Amino acid sequence: MLLPVFEWLSQFYSGFNVFQYSTFRTILGVLTALGVSMLMGPWMIRALTSLKMGQPIRGDGPQTHLVKAGTPTMGGALILLGIVLATLLWSDLTNHYVWVALFVTLGSGLIGGYDDFLKLKEKSSKGLASRWKYLGLSLIAFIAVTYLYIAAKTPVETTLYFPVVKDWFWNMGWMFIPWSYLVIVGTSNAVNLTDGLDGLAIMPTILVAAALGVFVLAGGNVKFSDYLGIPYVAGVGEILIFCGAIFGAGLGFLWFNTYPAQVFMGDVGALSLGAALGIIAVMVRQELVLFIMGGVFVMEAVSVILQVASFKLTGRRIFRMAPIHHHFELKGWAEPKVIVRFWIITIVLVLVGLATLKVR
Repeated sequence: MLLPVFEWLSQFYSGFNVFQYSTFRTILGVLTALGVSMLMGPWMIRALTSLKMGQPIRGDGPQTHLVKAGTPTMGGALILLGIVLATLLWSDLTNHYVWVALFVTLGSGLIGGYDDFLKLKEKSSKGLASRWKYLGLSLIAFIAVTYLYIAAKTPVETTLYFPVVKDWFWNMGWMFIPWSYLVIVGTSNAVNLTDGLDGLAIMPTILVAAALGVFVLAGGNVKFSDYLGIPYVAGVGEILIFCGAIFGAGLGFLWFNTYPAQVFMGDVGALSLGAALGIIAVMVRQELVLFIMGGVFVMEAVSVILQVASFKLTGRRIFRMAPIHHHFELKGWAEPKVIVRFWIITIVLVLVGLATLKVR
């Protein structure tokens, strides 16, 4: 939104040319999103509290969570506000990747928000039926990836690249659509499953978004991508501001969400952030690296799948409770210990993912 203004001002003072650099605008995006979260956070918490929008707690969950009943939820709206404002202010709005990212993020957030609303209205942890939630997320993802497929100008934009092995790739053709759809919807649900402890989901999201930003920076630059041997996607570099906005907004939210949380993000935050990570990975062609760096999200989702499958097939449970963070709680780990250890795992996995930039 502001980029054309600074382009016009640059004719009067060359110093305004600095705004042409996406890296500089990304820093401004981080600070903008962080400022929105930090400044609006206390006000939103008071508003949610006064409206009695307290989180319903599962009766079959760990008993230590019962004290969290009544903690304001839907704080993810604060994250979305920071992301949207920062992206609109500092991005090149003629770039179609920016609009696709915002569409997927806001669309998924709308579904999550409606789910949160039903939970609050019915004073239940069930909310929107899974089939309708999945249908809504599927529709948004399908629209986005179909557009990307139609708008693709080079085979690179629909090719699946394997990390580490430089010459391994698969020109997917129309298979790009179902594959990308699964990445977005799968990541959205995986982050949602992870969001069960104070700060557990937001910190890995911040870390993965920052790391994806490195891939965006490299993949959107001809020289960097050629040197590193990663796919060059023309125009995708503008998504760096979007990644920075997620980082800044998430960091600001963590200030209030850290243990013991003053506010929960709710599905409005978890579903939208997961979808955002998924669409970034799809656009920069790094889906498999996303699975590595987001290993905690994958682990949480797989634990639920294994638990359900095992119970249906054998009548026995593999874990004391799924998702797996509850398993460790029931084993006696204090909540902060589970949270920090999962953060440490994410840091290691993010470093492994970043290492694939050079190990080819």
